[in-house]
Amino acid sequence: MSPTQNKPIIVIRKKSGHGGHHGGAWKVAYADFVTAMMSLFIVLWLINTSQKVRQAVAGYFNDPRGRTTETGTDQSGSNENLAITENNIPELKKKIEEAIRRMNDLKALENQIEITITPEGLRIEMLETKDGTFFDTGSATLNANGKELLQMLAGQLGGLPNRVAIEGHTDAQPYSMAGGYGNWELSSDRANAARRVMQDSGLRKDQVSEVRGYADQKLRVPSNPMDPSNRRISLIVQYLTAEGPGSPQSAALPVARSTTVAAPAAEGP
Repeated sequence: MSPTQNKPIIVIRKKSGHGGHHGGAWKVAYADFVTAMMSLFIVLWLINTSQKVRQAVAGYFNDPRGRTTETGTDQSGSNENLAITENNIPELKKKIEEAIRRMNDLKALENQIEITITPEGLRIEMLETKDGTFFDTGSATLNANGKELLQMLAGQLGGLPNRVAIEGHTDAQPYSMAGGYGNWELSSDRANAARRVMQDSGLRKDQVSEVRGYADQKLRVPSNPMDPSNRRISLIVQYLTAEGPGSPQSAALPVARSTTVAAPAAEGP
């Protein structure tokens, strides 16, 4: 055997690599993974958090520069965290009027809902007609229209820090039942019926400041004590000031009444 045949054959293999742990590609993949997990956790947290927090987060992303004064108020018209003062109460008035117009069942009753700005706050009045509108005739039982309107208003007002007073009024038609039940009792019972529906539909338990029954002592149409529009429920969203909701310091605005079509007069409370 020749010497050349006895020489071992040496094979050199070169392994190509990406630098092992010194490479950077894995860092990009890991960063993507962490970002995805963070997004998942944020979504899960939002799903399980309160409506107030979700509205606040939505408000930030709708206006990250904070140019609006309504923190947490989104384009749907929610009033979360909106404090009603003399400066912005016309905005709430407009929102409620628009919400009523969107309610198909109440379009025919639009003239029986009067919203005015008063020194006490925003006054929302549900006016009766000769055929009734929101209550069964001579009763403190709310009908479907009354419940629907009060539930909508509770949703609009429940997110406000302002307190709400609820009033019941009758006309001057004498009304009596066995046991001395009369206009005083009826007006108070109707106001309380409104309170119960609203507190079951979004108004906070501590948000109602007063429930008042006035009978026929504060007529809407003093020149016609029997006018059916004297029979009404009034909701007053009281101003929020440094001294608290409904403070006398809030009484700075003149009364500005809106136009409401008065129904024909009829007898009965």
